[in-house]
Amino acid sequence: MVTKEMIRKIPKVELHDHLDGGLRPSTIVELAKEYNLELPVSDPVKLEEWFHRGADRKSLSLYLEGFAVTLSVMQWKDALRRVAREAIEDLAKDNVVYAEIRFAPVLCLKENLNLEAVVESVLQGLEEGKKETGVEYGLILCAMRDQRVSLETAELAVAFRDRGVVGFDLAGDEYGHPPKKHLDAFEYIRSKNFNITIHAGEAFGMESIWQAIQICGAHRIGHATRLVEDMAVHGTRIEKMGSLSHFIRDKRIPLEMCLSSNIQTGAAKSLDTHPFHIYYRNNFRVMLSTDNRLMSNTTLSKEMELAVKHFNLTLRDLEKITINAMKSAFVHYNERIRIIYDILKPAFARIREETNPLM
Repeated sequence: MVTKEMIRKIPKVELHDHLDGGLRPSTIVELAKEYNLELPVSDPVKLEEWFHRGADRKSLSLYLEGFAVTLSVMQWKDALRRVAREAIEDLAKDNVVYAEIRFAPVLCLKENLNLEAVVESVLQGLEEGKKETGVEYGLILCAMRDQRVSLETAELAVAFRDRGVVGFDLAGDEYGHPPKKHLDAFEYIRSKNFNITIHAGEAFGMESIWQAIQICGAHRIGHATRLVEDMAVHGTRIEKMGSLSHFIRDKRIPLEMCLSSNIQTGAAKSLDTHPFHIYYRNNFRVMLSTDNRLMSNTTLSKEMELAVKHFNLTLRDLEKITINAMKSAFVHYNERIRIIYDILKPAFARIREETNPLM
């Protein structure tokens, strides 16, 4: 039996964490006061409750409304640096050892910062957090589906590839904004031998996932809950798969699964019917992620607890999922191997020994 204490000790790998979805409510209140901004409510506890209520409305577009508030305080260098540093600190408290944090620089320009200054400020904060906690990180830059400046973000990501940026993402409401409309950005990233993850199959169906992989060249997929539509399933057994799901499994394309947020956005009806269990039991490369720690009122420990409760995962299952995540990270191969064999495997071995010395 996997306990909360065991989960707390697990060294974790986070690959799908939005910077603007994980701010501390107290920080939002303090920054809003500093920059004379209006908030829905000025008490940190009540503000946190406001975010949780707003996110849990079974709609991706409604879920995204809270980001207007978090982004309002992310328009200044010092604020960006602070938010990034605190993100690493908060992940460290959850025993995350490697994290890929993502955000859209284009959404942080209202106070006349330029894109380079935005990215530099975030990287500075992440590095401060790393020096303080030891948590290693990579930064993913997001283009937004409803904007036409994705190539500029792609060029920005490549320009910072040797300073902490590890990949490029396409985020925002899927409906009506197919990834192929941003093909110039993805062609640029691919021509520069860089990394792509795309939000797909969350609010729109298999076509979105297919475009992300076959047209845009995604190396990982964020969410992919609707890939299950390409399968005939009985319980957790897949009786028949279409060519897309076969391709994803055969090529070991990683799927970044976010249980809590998928229920809140309506991407999945319930945890018990969430396709994570189907994917995992049928050897797709899946991992657990938080998506937005503030909006979804979650941590990676909480996501693991949900998976243990609803899908009967064992400690070895959690180890496999964690190593899946590290194998799928966008840092270079030697760094992935170092973290897996020097940090993850020894820590899981210690937890097993503490739990059952006779094993």
